Amino acid sequence: MANEDFVVELKALDAQALPRVGGKAANLGELIAAGFPVPPGFAVTTAAYTRVAAALDLSDPERAREALATAEPPAAITEAVQAAYSALGTDVPVAVRSSATAEDLPWASFAGQQDTFLNVVGADAVLDAVRRCWASLWTDRAVSYRETQGIDHQAVHIAVVVQRMVDAQVAGVLFTADPVIGTRGRAVIDASPGLGEAVVSGAVNPDHIVVDADGVHVTAGDKALQVRPLPGGGVEHVQVTGGAGSCLTDAQATALAATGRRVEAHFGTPQDIEWAVDGDGELWLTQSRPITTLHPLPAPSGDGLRVLLCATLAQGLTRPVTPMGLSGIRVLASTASALAFGAPVPDPVAGPSALRTAGGRAFIDITPALRSAPGRAILPRALDMMESRSAVVLRALLDDPRLSPTTTSWAPFVRRLVRTLVHFRVPVLMALALVRPDAARRRVERIGDRVRALTSAPAELTAEQRLERTVHVLRQAFPVLPLTVPAAGAGFVMLGAAQKIAGPDLDAAAVHDVLRSLPHNSTTEMDLRLWTLARKLRGDPVSAAVLRDVPPDELARRYRDGVLPPALESGLAAFLLRYGHRAVAEIDIGMPRWSEDPTHVLGVLANYLRLDDRSLAPDVVFARGAEAADAAAAAVVARVRARSRLRAVAVRFALGRMRGLAGLREEHKDYLIRIFAHARALLTAVGAELATRGLLDRPEDVFFVDLTEARAALAGADLRDTVAARRAEYDRELRRRRIPRVLLSDGTEPEAVARPGTAEEGALTGTAASAGTVTAPARVVLDPVGAHLEPGEILVAPSTDPGWTPLFLTAGGLVMEMGGPNSHGAVVAREYGIPAVVGVADATTRIETGDEVTVDGAAGVVRVAP
Repeated sequence: MANEDFVVELKALDAQALPRVGGKAANLGELIAAGFPVPPGFAVTTAAYTRVAAALDLSDPERAREALATAEPPAAITEAVQAAYSALGTDVPVAVRSSATAEDLPWASFAGQQDTFLNVVGADAVLDAVRRCWASLWTDRAVSYRETQGIDHQAVHIAVVVQRMVDAQVAGVLFTADPVIGTRGRAVIDASPGLGEAVVSGAVNPDHIVVDADGVHVTAGDKALQVRPLPGGGVEHVQVTGGAGSCLTDAQATALAATGRRVEAHFGTPQDIEWAVDGDGELWLTQSRPITTLHPLPAPSGDGLRVLLCATLAQGLTRPVTPMGLSGIRVLASTASALAFGAPVPDPVAGPSALRTAGGRAFIDITPALRSAPGRAILPRALDMMESRSAVVLRALLDDPRLSPTTTSWAPFVRRLVRTLVHFRVPVLMALALVRPDAARRRVERIGDRVRALTSAPAELTAEQRLERTVHVLRQAFPVLPLTVPAAGAGFVMLGAAQKIAGPDLDAAAVHDVLRSLPHNSTTEMDLRLWTLARKLRGDPVSAAVLRDVPPDELARRYRDGVLPPALESGLAAFLLRYGHRAVAEIDIGMPRWSEDPTHVLGVLANYLRLDDRSLAPDVVFARGAEAADAAAAAVVARVRARSRLRAVAVRFALGRMRGLAGLREEHKDYLIRIFAHARALLTAVGAELATRGLLDRPEDVFFVDLTEARAALAGADLRDTVAARRAEYDRELRRRRIPRVLLSDGTEPEAVARPGTAEEGALTGTAASAGTVTAPARVVLDPVGAHLEPGEILVAPSTDPGWTPLFLTAGGLVMEMGGPNSHGAVVAREYGIPAVVGVADATTRIETGDEVTVDGAAGVVRVAP
């Protein structure tokens, strides 16, 4: 093998060279080609590592490290490195740094995961540093990072960058966007005298400099430690004093920020740049990589500063939505825009202009609402009940002068609202529900019959007809909401009336009590039916044994093959016949329904069988909750009667109507999901047709294109490359933990500007959702499918939707990062009588499985035992 296969100059590299030289070296080559000041050097390619590694046992990380660190490279590699080093000068000091093929990538920086060696002098020392860089590919931290990122160990190779050292007087790191709050165009610089290693490693308190439209803002660090090169090689760490002033002038900081903007423009994304200024005042760039933690920005939806609410997160969905799922949301939003807001959308498949997507998530531009008097008054209050943390963020934005009101009149809003309410007969339906609750429930059931008729498609349809029918049924989904919600809405209006009439006699704790175990809730009924099935299967020894001993995914496979024990097979089939259209993350059409993959349902059944205490049985708890709600309502009425008999009659009537109607709030969601499940079935058939034609690899790949692209595929477009790229992006976004609930168009995440604090030391605060106090071990669950929850444990989750709620039946309490007191999780928690706190920032990272946690559902406080 020729020497040039093992070594290549940095100036000869570009992005296409990444498989040969890794991310760091490829990016440096790009910078050199674009004319940026980069110290000269070369890369020892992945071919060299592969040649050496092929002769070693790398099955165990520890053995791999030892073997690579002491390996004797073939003569061709040694000679190539020596020749390239000599070309830089005689015994020139160099930096030797790793450049793995999974390093400095747009979705994974691998920052600090492999080793760097500074001020290396002499050919033998360079070769030794190269070997140690190879070995660092197998450090525990690098192995763990790859596992977290879902990167195959055997698919990663490592190159090594050897670069002339800069005689740095000042060095550090530049972020071309604020890495904490996300603001684009806001340069953030950390700087300290000496080599940049002190800053990068976090060993020094550097100067923190922000350069934005308002100028240069310096927070001086003490800079008490400097890393300096030693004569003959190596570095020393020197403690210094007197570092109060800034080590960069304002002019230097401004020039550095300007260079960063040019680098960002070249790569097309915000950059994390390492830099150094030498003794002559010349700036050098030694590394540039994408800032991987920033959430992608949606495409602009208007001029000036825009405020975008993450709609999918507000629905409790932290995971990304498939491209086809987002396409379905666009169609649904188009109908809502036309019917509810009087703003028809020219192309329903494209969606309304206010709906934007990024990172697999849907955002709504709420700027017009925040700049109008009605919107400023109503939107935060509505979010108080749905997603309380978003409401807090929006209220903080109301003081931003850039979002000052432009519309102060309520008249246009009131006229539009009245037109919409009258169009859908909402006042009439609410009044009828209050007069005859039973008739209102029957009316809602008839709407369900119409939905079931809509979702019964003729068997013989072409793929093109199935695609058109998908759009048709999705356009029928929104009208279900104004036809079903008035009945439940009337119940909540009655609750508000009761609070108004009763005053302090119906406080927040009493409200939680009277909302427990609401009847006529389809989600509750689903969960209790699953519990009934579990109780039945407990009496069948064969079914109970397989549920106890066989993993849920294997049980699902046996169900599809029809080889489960008869009682389990038939019982599960009956449950799925009624509820098989449901799913976890079910508002995403791309997610498999339970009828397709019952793994989650089987896992929940297995959990239910572990509950031996009959007093904790969900049906018993639910019945006890209903009795407690009746007792609480009677107590409220008695307290009011002591002041006024007439008021007591009114409160009793209002609370009675509330309990008779409010449970219907879940019906519209059930009907909507049934429509989504039908659309999914139609699209799956389209995908099968496209796979047969060789335009997709698998039928389910259709969910990684949108409706417009699916139509193009039916006309002959090959979408396999598109699907591969979308799947890779989707998998990356699945690993994203921090999702902005509100995002400004300049990239700022307002919630990150001032994070919520705690009410007391050691406590986490959120929104009270279900009264009561419980202390028990925590169980952090990020995905309910296959989740193991011991009876009585505190369920800690990022969010929940109805697909999670079967877990609630055996949970002792609930803590959620998302939601408000009227979100799905909160409502079901109240109905099951388990204490719950929602909207707890970073709960899944600040609480660990096994922690002893106290949930105070009335105070909205979660305490973690030390």
